[in-house]
Amino acid sequence: MLSRSRPLATSALLAVAASAALAGAPATLTVKILSLNDFHGQLESPGSFRARATDAAVPAGGADVLAGYVAAARAANPNTVVVSAGDLIGASPLVSALFHDEPTIEVMNRIGLDFNAVGNHEFDDGKVELRRMQRGGCHPTDTVNSCRGAEVGTPVPFEGARFGFLAANVVQRRNGETLFPPYGVKTFDADGRPLRMAFIGMTLKETPQIVSPAGIKGLAFTDEAQAVNALVPRLRAAGIEAIVVMIHQGGVQTGTTADINGCEGGLAGSPIKPIVAALDGAVDLVLTGHTHAAYNCQLPLASGRLVPVTSANAIGRVLTEIDVTLDRRSGDVTAVSALNKVVDRSNPAIVPNAQVAAITSAYKAIAAPVANQVIGAITRDVPNTKDAACNMPAGDLVADAQLAATAAPELGGAQLALMNPGGVRTPGFLYAGSGVGEGDGNVTYGEAFTVQPFGNSLVTLTLSSQQLKDTLEQQFPNCFGQTSFARVLLPSNGVRYEWDHTQACGAKVRNLSVQLPGGAVTVVDAAGTVLEPSRAWRVTVNNFLADGGDAFTVLKGGTDRLGGGQDIDALVSYMARFRAPNPPYDPGAAHLGKPRIVRLDTGTSCP
Repeated sequence: MLSRSRPLATSALLAVAASAALAGAPATLTVKILSLNDFHGQLESPGSFRARATDAAVPAGGADVLAGYVAAARAANPNTVVVSAGDLIGASPLVSALFHDEPTIEVMNRIGLDFNAVGNHEFDDGKVELRRMQRGGCHPTDTVNSCRGAEVGTPVPFEGARFGFLAANVVQRRNGETLFPPYGVKTFDADGRPLRMAFIGMTLKETPQIVSPAGIKGLAFTDEAQAVNALVPRLRAAGIEAIVVMIHQGGVQTGTTADINGCEGGLAGSPIKPIVAALDGAVDLVLTGHTHAAYNCQLPLASGRLVPVTSANAIGRVLTEIDVTLDRRSGDVTAVSALNKVVDRSNPAIVPNAQVAAITSAYKAIAAPVANQVIGAITRDVPNTKDAACNMPAGDLVADAQLAATAAPELGGAQLALMNPGGVRTPGFLYAGSGVGEGDGNVTYGEAFTVQPFGNSLVTLTLSSQQLKDTLEQQFPNCFGQTSFARVLLPSNGVRYEWDHTQACGAKVRNLSVQLPGGAVTVVDAAGTVLEPSRAWRVTVNNFLADGGDAFTVLKGGTDRLGGGQDIDALVSYMARFRAPNPPYDPGAAHLGKPRIVRLDTGTSCP
């Protein structure tokens, strides 16, 4: 009896002491959350950025300065949590991608990231490689570019993520369990009383449409809101009242003010809005990503209560700083205040992290012999921005390179190529290059890799004229299984067509023609009629599209498939035509004086 009564007495004394401490403490505790999204391995500054259209641009981003902002926040409030809403890795510059994104994981460990909601690009190299990112260890086949820690000051073998990957709606079909934990919990000391906050992490349920099927075989991506709502009772039963949702899905503002703290249009028409509207009223904050946009919104939950919904642009240029006020007695959230801030490299109050800078510099030095190779030159910028018809200069160049790589009969006999716009990454090809003061028009391998970082292989397949037209009809929002965003493919030179967004799905594409050695062939006439529905065409796409990526399911029906080389190799080979002493690439000449895609309605931006 005595041995059992003494612990009870001790517990009672502790409870009294904690109650007394709480009685004299403030009624609330403030937790700081720092959120980023779509970092994409951008260890170096991607350039300048402006918080609003009327603001001056400032040098932005870079992992060393991002680490400085995190350190400053933690110094001001030790109750600070750092999170990512997905695409932390994947589609990365060469300084990270060459080493299988191990540099980004190592840097984020030192920045102090707590949780990362798995995004679609985390699956670029498949679920097995993603597990290695979490657990550590060397790459199973690339012994040259993996586990280089001895040269950069990090452990060998690769240490893996010290932060948690979260995937509440990514389920393994074989056992019904999630690929990674559905949520993580942070505990804060409120003068002897623990307060807990849950972070639920998810990716968009459309992930199977936008990643290679081989990498996600055996996985199911379930409804986002349902996944959250199923967890709420479990969290509340555990005594957790503060719930943050981190979801790799998002929206965009409408209008022209470009304020990173704006919410123009209330994200109307964006995929994230109906997801938030279906969330349980227990959710206190929603951190989003995927669209590479910045916004700071208040949107209604299923209960009608407004909840903050934020996004921090992309590639480390913006950090969302959120103050969450917790009631010390109940653990409930009583207030949330969010602010998007530019990660300003010129901010004198921020001290860059020297260790992070050193790791980045060391990896850059190892990659330099590859990255600095000049592969060609350009006469002016060839950006990855789109006009109202969705033409993209950088996409045209990539499509032309892929056609050139597969046009020979023995290499596929391609007559045209189509490139997905999401596969052409920021910033495209810049005349000034990526180096300060470069300005010579030269394009390096590193710059080309930044535009084409996925390592996709080329596939040449046969489509009928009807399938070709149907593929182009699948480009538009909500048409034949397409998502709510347009994904207008970039055609190779010699392909021309018109489209009218006011027409119904299946009737948008007109005047499609393909230039062949004997002259132009009309595939679809001005009325939208396919002239020779069964005529065969040899078409080159990347393996992502060939397998139905970006919801282009018609391409899965292509026959007589012939695999080719990697997309980056095709680009390098093509750019050799424009390396000195040859004339540089001229994007105007590549269009032969007229755009490849023409829009017939009055829309002013690519939908």
